[in-house]
Amino acid sequence: MKRMTRTLSLWMLLAASLLAWQSAMARELPDFTALVEEAAPGVVNISTTRVVQSRDNPFQGFGEQEIPEIFRHFFGDRFPMPPGGAPAPGRPQERQSLGSGFIISADGYILTNAHVVEAADEILVRFNDRRELSAELVGADERTDVALLKVDADDLPTLTMGDSDTLRVGEWVAAIGSPFGFDHSVTAGIISAIDRTLPRDAYVPFIQTDVAINPGNSGGPLFNLEGEVIGINSQIFTRSGGFMGLSFAIPINVAMDVADQLRDDGQVRRGWLGVMIQPVSRDLAESFGMDSPSGALIADLDPEGPAARDGLRAGDVILEVDGARVHDSSTLPRLIGRTSPGSEVALELMRDGERRQLSVTLGDWPDAEQATASRPQESRQARLGIAVGELEGAEREQLGIEGGVRVRDVDPGGAAAAAGIRPGDVLVSIDHRAVSSAGELMSLVDDLPNDRAVPVRLFRDGRSLFVALRLAGD
Repeated sequence: MKRMTRTLSLWMLLAASLLAWQSAMARELPDFTALVEEAAPGVVNISTTRVVQSRDNPFQGFGEQEIPEIFRHFFGDRFPMPPGGAPAPGRPQERQSLGSGFIISADGYILTNAHVVEAADEILVRFNDRRELSAELVGADERTDVALLKVDADDLPTLTMGDSDTLRVGEWVAAIGSPFGFDHSVTAGIISAIDRTLPRDAYVPFIQTDVAINPGNSGGPLFNLEGEVIGINSQIFTRSGGFMGLSFAIPINVAMDVADQLRDDGQVRRGWLGVMIQPVSRDLAESFGMDSPSGALIADLDPEGPAARDGLRAGDVILEVDGARVHDSSTLPRLIGRTSPGSEVALELMRDGERRQLSVTLGDWPDAEQATASRPQESRQARLGIAVGELEGAEREQLGIEGGVRVRDVDPGGAAAAAGIRPGDVLVSIDHRAVSSAGELMSLVDDLPNDRAVPVRLFRDGRSLFVALRLAGD
């Protein structure tokens, strides 16, 4: 009996301890109820309608003689039609999409994603109180995926903007949106990482979270625990089409800068340097005399751009912009892009193994075709393991270079192949010294050190890049 009493007491003690632990944990976890009650009225559902021409007839657009032979093989001249006979060619058809947004001013300005309202013929905004209003697209910026809408209304509930530059990994955050059309759904999580770079999004330092985001959440707000908006939910990483633990938000500081420009000027202007850049590998860092790989390596310059005009060169490694460190090549476009055209920026760079300071007055971002300093394509040195040939004058003029040799063949086991040099490359310089002929290349290579990486500048597919070459000792 005594043993049973002791066992029961032990179980009661364990149960009490567990309840106390659960209570303590509950007190430590954030409570989002007040945040949601206060912020929900400022979050909206956005639906769009786009009219497209239907293609109900699979052969619509083909002439009688243009129908693919493979279809004639199976169907002869009697092609399948939908029930009810042949459709009216080019029949208009409405397509709808859903997203989220939030109110940033009481007079009707609303932020969302550019992809939410892309190509929309009609934009309808539904508010927390079930009102529905048509919205006008003030402007959209595809590079940051930010769009600004305007509805004809006053005294709307607005959200408070936070400061996305002060975010820390591990902070609790919450999202409100309309996943799959379920209005004002709330999800929560933490900030997993900051300053994330995604493919094709060079101008946005994304906030990565584990907040559940699904189709329909795009354009909705991401909140901190104070109820301030610190981001716009924009993208997810998924293999299933739904949430898989990786979601990305546009920092609100970036979004508001874009929104202010769209509202004031109807367009977004960005600073432009006029360079093509590449990452700095460990071997390239050594070849440039750097202690560690960092910064953005200038592989080429637009000859008419600000960088070329103000003295930057191919082979310079940009380390800082106005005191802000360039951690890697993805950082530079953000720092330059957020600076107004016409502004003078102070650059710290590495050139010929020495740190230097240089000032550049930024230009205005041109069209994509103008912004790329690209030129059309098209280059036995035993120590390198390559065979080279001379360049014709027309080839040099086409590439915009004064010297260089064409790489005709590469020994698979040689130093050049290990560095990534390929047949067809045009070799322009080696160890910061220009190469004007095959004979000069041989002379330069004879003077190269062993077991130390040296930079080699190439032209490949019309673009300039650097590789690190390391010659083995004898």
